[in-house]
Amino acid sequence: MYRAAMNIFSGMDTGILNYNCKTSGLLAAVIEGLPAEYSSQFSILSRIYHYPQISYTSGNLVMSDTVEFPYFYRTVPSELHLCAGIVKLLKHFGWTWVGIVASSDENSMRAVQILREGIEQSGGCIEFIETFSQSRSLLSQNVGNISEIIHTSSAKVIILYCSKDYTEAVGHASVSEAPGKVWIIIAELEFFFLSNYVDRKNTFSFTVAKKIIPNFHKFVREVNPAMFPNDSLTEMWWKDLCNNQCPKSIQRSCSSDETSAYILHCDVIKSSDSYNVYNAVYSLAHALHDMNTSRSGNTTIWSGENESFFDSLPWKLHHYLKNLHFKNALGEEIFFDENGDLAIDYDILSSVFLPDGTQINEIVGSYNPYAPPEQEFTIYEKVMTWDSTFTKTPPESRCSQSCPAGFRKLTREGKPVCCYDCIPCPEGEITNQTDMDACMKCLEDQWPNQKKDACIPKVIIFLTYEEPLGITLTFICIFLILINTAILGIFIHYKDTPIVKANNRELSYVLLISLMLCFICSLVFIGHPDKVTCFLRQTAFGISFSIALSAVLAKTITVVTAFHATKPGSKLRKWMGSRVSFSIVISCSLIQTVLCLVWLFTAPPFPYLNKNSETGTILTECNEGSIVAFYCVLGYLGFLAGLSFIVAFLARNLPDRFNEAKYITFSMLVFCSVWVSFIPTYLSTKGKYMVAVEIFAILASSAGLLGCIFFPKCYVILLRPKRNSRKCLSKN
Repeated sequence: MYRAAMNIFSGMDTGILNYNCKTSGLLAAVIEGLPAEYSSQFSILSRIYHYPQISYTSGNLVMSDTVEFPYFYRTVPSELHLCAGIVKLLKHFGWTWVGIVASSDENSMRAVQILREGIEQSGGCIEFIETFSQSRSLLSQNVGNISEIIHTSSAKVIILYCSKDYTEAVGHASVSEAPGKVWIIIAELEFFFLSNYVDRKNTFSFTVAKKIIPNFHKFVREVNPAMFPNDSLTEMWWKDLCNNQCPKSIQRSCSSDETSAYILHCDVIKSSDSYNVYNAVYSLAHALHDMNTSRSGNTTIWSGENESFFDSLPWKLHHYLKNLHFKNALGEEIFFDENGDLAIDYDILSSVFLPDGTQINEIVGSYNPYAPPEQEFTIYEKVMTWDSTFTKTPPESRCSQSCPAGFRKLTREGKPVCCYDCIPCPEGEITNQTDMDACMKCLEDQWPNQKKDACIPKVIIFLTYEEPLGITLTFICIFLILINTAILGIFIHYKDTPIVKANNRELSYVLLISLMLCFICSLVFIGHPDKVTCFLRQTAFGISFSIALSAVLAKTITVVTAFHATKPGSKLRKWMGSRVSFSIVISCSLIQTVLCLVWLFTAPPFPYLNKNSETGTILTECNEGSIVAFYCVLGYLGFLAGLSFIVAFLARNLPDRFNEAKYITFSMLVFCSVWVSFIPTYLSTKGKYMVAVEIFAILASSAGLLGCIFFPKCYVILLRPKRNSRKCLSKN
């Protein structure tokens, strides 16, 4: 290669450094088709002499560096784009678990590193990276080891990154021993695997897009080495076309004086490189033309009078190559990008072998790195044929099975991120796509469905009039209101009877009305909580029940006072009026009213959506605002009940005429039992059941007062009217 380069630069068969021995002709640039490693070495020499170098084969990604290779151009894409195309192909089919086999040269190693980064960034992993020496003596041993690794690998996709010659050597051994693999190669297959495996349909290759050059077929049909007897290159090309590039079944022996028979398959194979050569030659021609016309307008100056122009030709030509832009015979825009690469796309080929041994490379997609985003990659799955060994098409290549929605990935310790276990999402979280790394929390008003693959609205819960519990409590409440109303009516109807008068008629009315209000207040607890109902729930009940307890306390004090006032010389006679009783009721209930007003003006109750209390539900409830105020109201009721109990208990042994104290004592025991049980039960329940507990406590304690105090009197009034007389009471 070095000798050939020096021959080109010196103009003689024997290269002489730093001397130009040309006798005629000018060297404007070098168009070459060297392998990547030789192309880069040649570029080092061309840089010394400032000669443009246009390659139609080397995709070496290192040579996109314009600082290190300032005079290098090419009509093939950089392998940087090739790596990006391979990553796109893997991502399209969801192949996240791959193996890479590559030659150990510098270019392949750089490409493998770029491939690795691209695969990992797209969420894939690499099971193994195996390299082999380019030494023929070591290649056979390397291929054997690599074949065993591929055979035992769980990856179904193998990327083979090496030149065509090494692709054939590695491919033969690996495919024969490891069926059921998808191969991705960077060199187009040319009748490889043909003799032994004619049913493989699982090899993809990226090649520069094939274009049909106008009149190219006609040229291949008609060209003959005899037409150019002094051109040895034509004869070499001719023999290469006839003997080397065609399958054995259709090979023929060609002589230099024989007219060519047109072979379509060979012509198609040659057309890719030919198109690249075509663009290289025309690019140089257009650059020279632009340089010539820009110096002298439309006048051609290729003459001996302009030797200074010729001397400066090579390095001045770079400007015109960099700014080159024209349309070729196919109407395609031809220009070099900032790295000296031609803007051209890739074809994605799939190799199909027919039963007769014929290989067909079908175009199944394309990749154009210069296309707009989301349009650069195209794949035609309908025309693809997959190997019969695959149980699923397209085949899968994963380290772990896909995690369905509702599960998340948990990477196995010490393994790549593609190797994971699937674990269900925790409570309150979902995954709505497959293979998600983390679960997502639902919004506060939503909850996962049973499969945990979608968020659904939480069920809004509150005690309603339509549900059985609400209906039952409402029925009990209405029933007690009716009973209370009936008793009040009885007392009003029999207001002048001795038993009604003896039990402080006015206080009985107050007590019955306040108990009726307590029953009515319990209905406010049922239904959807809003601002008004939250205000009324506790405060209305607290005030109503404090009036009832105040009336009970006043009745008890009246009984005690009345007994002691009958003693001779007692000073309690002046406290026997109804004014004292009503003063007790008003003063005691006023304290509760003040407590409730302070509560409402400082930290009033408010409707609240409790989204975290119960799984999958939103509890619509009343927040008490100030829990201290809430318990102060309940505590004051307990104080009144306790005081009434003590006074009534002390008066239990008074004469039977005043035996109402016994009933009050028992009613206070019922009240205390209910509310002592209420507090722990209330604190241990949530949602509508907590509301139901409070309603039950209100109804039970109010019904206890109603039953213990008034049922015995109603029994006498209605069923034992003879006992409802002054004589009977006096006798007792």
